[in-house]
Amino acid sequence: MHAYRMQQLIKERRKDDVVNVSQRTSVYQTIQRLLRDGLAEVASVERPDNRPERTTYRITEQGRTTLHAWLTAMLSAPTPEYAEFPAALSFLPNLSPAEALAALDTRIVHLEERNSALDAEIAEVVSFLPPLFTVESEYQRTVVQAELSYVRGLVTELRAGRITWPFVDGRPVWDG
Repeated sequence: MHAYRMQQLIKERRKDDVVNVSQRTSVYQTIQRLLRDGLAEVASVERPDNRPERTTYRITEQGRTTLHAWLTAMLSAPTPEYAEFPAALSFLPNLSPAEALAALDTRIVHLEERNSALDAEIAEVVSFLPPLFTVESEYQRTVVQAELSYVRGLVTELRAGRITWPFVDGRPVWDG
């Protein structure tokens, strides 16, 4: 298929939660890398009527082999993922307790919204496709629920004063 259709299909199938296709240029860049590495090839080039030229692509045998190896490796062996939230937590003492609580309360709202959206998405998809097609959404929902539980617990600990940090004149004591 052609690049624009790839982007549309990813969005239609709601895979844009796991594959960033917000910019069509990123789809074209990915296709160029796949072509360069011999993992995809041009299937055809058409110019219907007065429309722009349309190039369609297909996966090569080398691409299928690479896909299989990549999927097997990704599913079987966890690798470090450097998410922003744990990094932000490591710098939590740079905020005042009130600022930390406000930010975490806002995060809870966003996580609750994301959880509801995933619930709705899963319900919709399983109404016309088998559950196999929601496994990534189920995983995301589980991760969101775990994070939501953690953040709620952290907020409870902060509000109860069981997690504190010293401040002098409104600045953390280690802030020089």
